[in-house]
Amino acid sequence: MKKVVLVDGCRIPFQKSGTAYKNLMAYQLAQFAIKGLLDQTNIPTSEVQSLILGCVIQNLRTSNVAREAAFTSGLGNYIPCHTITMACISANKAITEAHNQIALGQADVVIAGGTDSVSDIPIQFPKEMRQKLMDSQKMKSIKDYLKFASQLRPTDFKPEVPAIAEFTTGKTMGQDCDRLADRFGISRQEQDAFALRSHKLAALATEEGWLAREMASVDVPPNFETIATDNGIRGDSTMDKLTSLPPAFTRPDGTLTAANSSFLTDGAAVVLLMSEEKALALGYRPKATIRSFSFTAQNPATDLLLGPAFASPIALERAGLQMQDIGVFEFHEAFAGQILANLACLASDKFAQDYLQRSQKVGEVDMDALNLWGGSLSIGHPFGATGARLVTTAANRLISENQEFALLASCAAGGHGHAMVLERYG
Repeated sequence: MKKVVLVDGCRIPFQKSGTAYKNLMAYQLAQFAIKGLLDQTNIPTSEVQSLILGCVIQNLRTSNVAREAAFTSGLGNYIPCHTITMACISANKAITEAHNQIALGQADVVIAGGTDSVSDIPIQFPKEMRQKLMDSQKMKSIKDYLKFASQLRPTDFKPEVPAIAEFTTGKTMGQDCDRLADRFGISRQEQDAFALRSHKLAALATEEGWLAREMASVDVPPNFETIATDNGIRGDSTMDKLTSLPPAFTRPDGTLTAANSSFLTDGAAVVLLMSEEKALALGYRPKATIRSFSFTAQNPATDLLLGPAFASPIALERAGLQMQDIGVFEFHEAFAGQILANLACLASDKFAQDYLQRSQKVGEVDMDALNLWGGSLSIGHPFGATGARLVTTAANRLISENQEFALLASCAAGGHGHAMVLERYG
């Protein structure tokens, strides 16, 4: 097995859906991130052997979004590309698949990450109408067209817009998180305070230049306006502003609001992985190695958003580490209630005994080491891209904070969870 190293990562500024990137497709967002990574690392495109991207909101015209991004980013025609979807951990899955390709000797240099444009949602007609349209292709005469027209009903033209909800339960993630917060006794005040913390930390990281170091600016066509910063960060937020907002998902008693929930976001992020031998031969100083990772699945009806609590102990065990060994934590902030519930589970003996077959708790996450450059609540959450942002940020924080190990964790639709341990290189 070859040792796999993370050379670097790059993302574009994350933008609220319907704003700066509203006229761009997901492959174009990925294109900008890949170009940024190529410029940042000066890796010759001839050395890249594979491109793997995660994507959740699939445009039917570019179903293999990785391939289209390769064509337009300069990677060329001769690199195998494929696209992965695993909800909000799609980029994580892309990165671990790249890791496995390299570890098994199938490649030495792979770019992996993800992209999503919620501004470019595929909208379809109801199933009955789709069938009518398919049947209409057989029409040959005026009589056939008249018969087709007579069968149409106003309801046939009602569009079906993808919902951020579980197909099996019909419940939105926000509704599930409201129930989760109630289950673990997490108050509205606690959620608002955590959201405020995320925005304040992201604003400070922006001001100090930490986030800029992992971003490539984008000149958005057709006017080529330069986008250089995330536009969802609200450093001027206050508790008074947050507490004034009404419940967003469960009225009138829900505790989730627009402010303590991650917002719909467009963006892309990628990382450059290599075998250690190849990286050193090309003159690179890697930032980190992937020490371990895990993927889990639970019942989405009961444990939809608890993925980090289930996946983290597995990743730690595979790495031969304990919670107290971790100096950097990067957890996906789908909702403030979600992340606070997962932190409570990891610190609970009862949860460990009831759900993890462990005698003792996994351990408490050091809040002074958690998401210090902000998180999804403030920076944004492009579904397919967030995992690559977490990996990039964690690797950069290991270096800037002089820490040895980082733990990343995320929840995802379908009751999935993911965790990864990074080790600073050298």
